[in-house]
Amino acid sequence: MISTFASFLLGKLSLNQLPNNPITAGGAIILVLIPLAAVIFISVTRRWKWLYREWLTTQDPKKIGKMYIIVAVLMGLRGLSDVILIRLQQALSVGHAHGIISASMFQQVVSAHGTIMIFFVAMGLMFGVINMIVPLQIGARDVAFPFLNATSFWLFVAGMVLINVSLVIGDFAATGWLAYPPLSELKYSPTVGVDYWIWSLEIAGVGSLLAGVNFIVTILKKRVKGMKMMLMPLFSWSVLGSMFLVVFAFPILTVTLTLLAFDRTFGMHFFTAGHGGNMMMYVNLIWAWGHPEVYILVLPAFGVYSEVVATYARKKLFGYTSMVWAIWAIVILSFIVWLHHFFTMGAGSDVNAFFGIMTMIIAVPTGVKLFNWLFTLYRGKINMKTPVLWFIAFVVVFTIGGMAGVIMAVPPLDFQLHNSLFLIAHFHMMIVSGVLFGYFAAITYWFPKFFGFKLNERLGRYAFWSWLIGFLLAFVPLYILGFMGATRRLDHYSASLGWQPLFIAAGVGVVFIICGVVLQFMQLGVSIWQRNSNRAGRDPWDGRTLEWSLPTPPPSFNFARLPIVTKRDSFWYDKQAQFTDSRPYEPITIPKNSPLSMVIACGAFFLGFAFVWHIWWLAVVGLLVVIVTIIWRSMDEHTEYELDADEVMRIDRALTPKEAGL
Repeated sequence: MISTFASFLLGKLSLNQLPNNPITAGGAIILVLIPLAAVIFISVTRRWKWLYREWLTTQDPKKIGKMYIIVAVLMGLRGLSDVILIRLQQALSVGHAHGIISASMFQQVVSAHGTIMIFFVAMGLMFGVINMIVPLQIGARDVAFPFLNATSFWLFVAGMVLINVSLVIGDFAATGWLAYPPLSELKYSPTVGVDYWIWSLEIAGVGSLLAGVNFIVTILKKRVKGMKMMLMPLFSWSVLGSMFLVVFAFPILTVTLTLLAFDRTFGMHFFTAGHGGNMMMYVNLIWAWGHPEVYILVLPAFGVYSEVVATYARKKLFGYTSMVWAIWAIVILSFIVWLHHFFTMGAGSDVNAFFGIMTMIIAVPTGVKLFNWLFTLYRGKINMKTPVLWFIAFVVVFTIGGMAGVIMAVPPLDFQLHNSLFLIAHFHMMIVSGVLFGYFAAITYWFPKFFGFKLNERLGRYAFWSWLIGFLLAFVPLYILGFMGATRRLDHYSASLGWQPLFIAAGVGVVFIICGVVLQFMQLGVSIWQRNSNRAGRDPWDGRTLEWSLPTPPPSFNFARLPIVTKRDSFWYDKQAQFTDSRPYEPITIPKNSPLSMVIACGAFFLGFAFVWHIWWLAVVGLLVVIVTIIWRSMDEHTEYELDADEVMRIDRALTPKEAGL
């Protein structure tokens, strides 16, 4: 009776699921200590009320964007710690030596690294920048659905928390970051690792889908008066293309993960090797989402490069119309290249030939964008600031990775290189240069608009060079190792192969990248100190002293008086003409803060955790919390408040946070 009750109450959960080796235990302790330290700090400083009112319940897209970036940075540090373990293991596990972790743990670390960097670092940085910039660029006072926007973020956080819980209770998938069957089926992965993977991505993926719908409607319906589609900034165009990909691709991921969960939890056979299941159906479905996902991440970064290049060359962007068409060519073509991820799996020569040709064709619109950026720089008055350096690094690294991609687009060559470290080097060169470098450029470029002060340029340059040198050193050796036959997810190899020097070189590259990360944190810290100390001895928030005194526009709302757009870069021309807006102030409607987004995310988290451990009563509770909260929100008639014209004028004209009432 007692065991039955315990099984009902706890499902498969037991004390045996706690960490049982020093490395995992150390990671779990760090994971617990960080939030505990944050709770103690907030309690000591008595900031709970402020934190709840100003941040946790906010529906302001600028604050939500900042929180996305904070979460992405924290998860980036987790992903970097995984890289350190991977490179140490591969450099030391040779011959009779067996490295620092077991083969099973190595596979878990590799799977966690890929999952975290794609879903919780790249996606977090992307949505963070989008939230803070898109409403400003299109002249919108808010996103179309503020509550949906906040819910998207908190579902992202819930997925992030669930994937980190696997470090404390249970284990993680040892299947690679896409969890191919049959390895991810219950027979071959009987622990809860794959379940953690499924439900963390399900929850975060639903948040991404909601965000995609939100930003499509925002861009299509909330543009300021006079801003026709072909007058939009390129960054907003690239976000629109990316969000259409989200809306069409993420339902595929949701269905695929649900079917795999049904296989594992309810004994169904969608993908099992026997009983009529089809493993290749999973591979097709996961890559029908997976390849558009690459462009979901890359397109907004391309938009960032368009803004950065035009600004620092002090020229109009070359070929605006062709850039727009290139975005939509990429959007369409991205859905008909997925099979190049498994040329070796017997689809047949005709199918392989078609997808090989499509893979080469999709490089054309990307090439159009690259040449347009270079033509924009041609004869421009280029100011070589840090964002431009990130762009130049992107051009170099992305071109190298692209040439490797053209090689792998040829099916016979792919047969030799598939599943090798050559593929890993290609993928990282495309994603890190096309995504991470782009968002580094975006944060550096728009940082004063986000926070009201500039980042230290010298430390930014040092960080850039550390990143670039380290990245090339970390991944160029992998191209060579791939040609030599080294496969991915390799945790041990023979000393006679002569691979160890190249793995050590790749490890040294990671050390340089760590230096780059440290310098980025130093850059932020020094910049805050410089702002607060203000060597002239004046109030750092005084708008008459510093160029950037407040984030613009003030954090409470966007656009006290909505502009009228008549041409591309309309605000630039108005600024040059010293345009003075004499229109009267008007009332503004602002959504009220609400904790319900957090409540929905908490319900989703407990629902996911319950499915991982088969705690069915908790699953029912989590589902009821989500449903009841959504119904409650839909019936609430008091979700907004109005600032009158005098309040709008006071905030708009404020020179200090105190004057603005912030």
